[in-house]
Amino acid sequence: MTTTRGLWEREDPITMLTAYDAPTAAIVDEAGIDVVLVGDSMGNAALGYDSTLPVTFDEVAGRTAAVARATEDALVVADMPFLSFGVDEAESVRNAGRLLKEANADAVKIESGPHTVETTRRMTEVGIPVMAHLGLTPQHVNRLGGYTRQGTEQDAAEEIIDLAGAHADAGAFALVLEHVPANLAGAVTEALDVPTIGIGAGPDCDGQVLVINDAVGLGEWSPPFAKRFGDVRGEMVDAVEAYEAAVTSGEFPAEEHSHVEEELGDLY
Repeated sequence: MTTTRGLWEREDPITMLTAYDAPTAAIVDEAGIDVVLVGDSMGNAALGYDSTLPVTFDEVAGRTAAVARATEDALVVADMPFLSFGVDEAESVRNAGRLLKEANADAVKIESGPHTVETTRRMTEVGIPVMAHLGLTPQHVNRLGGYTRQGTEQDAAEEIIDLAGAHADAGAFALVLEHVPANLAGAVTEALDVPTIGIGAGPDCDGQVLVINDAVGLGEWSPPFAKRFGDVRGEMVDAVEAYEAAVTSGEFPAEEHSHVEEELGDLY
């Protein structure tokens, strides 16, 4: 079973994928993925929102519980959604604790910044493992002006390096680096004693994460840093169209899909 401590000790690259429901989590877990992230990316990927901002704490908690019930070996990490942390420290810690206590997550992930260093420290002090997240942080899309690459200027890159070190010192067991230059991600990875997990951050991180829709080819669009390893959308379209045609033509249900109870008398 994967643990937060075990991630530090791994020699092979860490694998992480998102999952938002039990059937998907079971597949991801059975495939040997190390970490299942119940990401607030569910807003775009599963709930029909235009961004992650509308995702509620209860939506994350419910889906985390479903994922945890279906997962045996992978580490289950729950994203803390917008405004569930960072406003009040006591409330932030309480919300994170609920994801472990009530939804059975193994750890939480928080989109990080200068304001989350002490929050990270306090969470780890009370026994809540924290995965930090720097670079492109989608909950800050309105401040960033879009989903643009981060850390491309010297000052911004150095700030990411400093914040990465501060969160590691505060007790974060791992760090997600999203949509940053590969050489910056390499420098952060080299500087930290905790593992880095990249998404759009090049090959030099200690592991990689993708949104499940992008990895399996479920969505109509994927970001440029993602790779499709399947065509689930195409398979689903074919299956649904075949079902519609079979029902319309009367081919389904066939005799083998039905049961007649001979002992029943006249019913009509």
